[in-house]
Amino acid sequence: MDIEVDLYLTSLASSVPQELKPYVENFGKLHSRKLWHQLTLSIFEFITIPSSAPYQVDLFNKFIQSFENKLNSLKVVEIGVKVSRQLSDPNDILSFLSSLLSRVDKTVSAPAYVLALASLAHAKLVFGDISGTKKDIDECQKVLDDLDGVEPNVSAAYYGVAADFYKAKADYVPYYKNSLLYLACVNPETDITPEDRLTRAHDLGVSALLGDTIYNFGELLMHPILDSLDNTRHSWIKDVLFTFNEGNIGRFESLGPLLPQEPILAASTPFLRQKICLMALIESVSKRSAEQRTMSFQTIAEETRLPIDEVEHLVMKALSLKLIRGTLDQVDQKASITWVQPRVLSRNQIQQLADRLDTWCSKLAKVEHFVHDQTPELFSVS
Repeated sequence: MDIEVDLYLTSLASSVPQELKPYVENFGKLHSRKLWHQLTLSIFEFITIPSSAPYQVDLFNKFIQSFENKLNSLKVVEIGVKVSRQLSDPNDILSFLSSLLSRVDKTVSAPAYVLALASLAHAKLVFGDISGTKKDIDECQKVLDDLDGVEPNVSAAYYGVAADFYKAKADYVPYYKNSLLYLACVNPETDITPEDRLTRAHDLGVSALLGDTIYNFGELLMHPILDSLDNTRHSWIKDVLFTFNEGNIGRFESLGPLLPQEPILAASTPFLRQKICLMALIESVSKRSAEQRTMSFQTIAEETRLPIDEVEHLVMKALSLKLIRGTLDQVDQKASITWVQPRVLSRNQIQQLADRLDTWCSKLAKVEHFVHDQTPELFSVS
């Protein structure tokens, strides 16, 4: 074993609490036998123990760095990122992560490079370097685009910092997208604290409502993260999301008095009103059979609770957002809808769809009986 390493471990063993001494002794044994994988596992166990916090930075700088080229690069970065959380000074954190990144060969271990760069980008974001964060996020995305697949924690690091960046910019659509992708890479129950789950659910709900191209809430409504809103002061946001998904204007109006609890939603009431009308239009079209999708402006006005002279603009808006496809007849004041954007359905919507299928099956059975009665020879057994 290297003399400096031996001296460091001896000094560390004499200063750590009793519960950590076996780990330090094991470090020496595994290092001398060059059992790098086992040593990596032992280090991970060590840094998960709360009492090891004061010793982690020195352990990384004085011990792990001396043989990090023998270890899996991704594991080294994972350890380094965890250790960096013990630092408090912004300059120290940025310096530590920058140094870590500089020692990763992107051509040899691209996933490790992405994890280190995403962690550095997050630190820059926390300390107010917005432009530096954007540059690093873009670099991460370029590297990820060239990879066939990476570990979930690498993807989580990228999507997590990308979501936080767009949250800081109040850019709702990319925040919504990246935040959901982040959740797909982690286990919310074990990897996110209850407080952060509540914040994430709240922010996702607000971004879903205010995103100007988000008209399908299905993925969010089905995600358990939304349950974090239950029995909290933000629980009404969950009700609003389901209301929008169902295009229920009456329910939206009854929830309207709650909007001032979230000033940004209250300030966006005109937009929300237009959005619920679009959702009501989608719902109205979805629940109709194909032969009933030529709708008069009067019918649409009744379904969306809009003045009839605003219906044409609403349908044109839905067409431009690609929520529906079809044509407008301005002379006869009719809209012929040929397609509606697919979306995840609520239980009530699924029941409505089941009822429509039952009706269709009944009609099909009647046609079968009619054909059988009119042309029995087609059904005779020769």
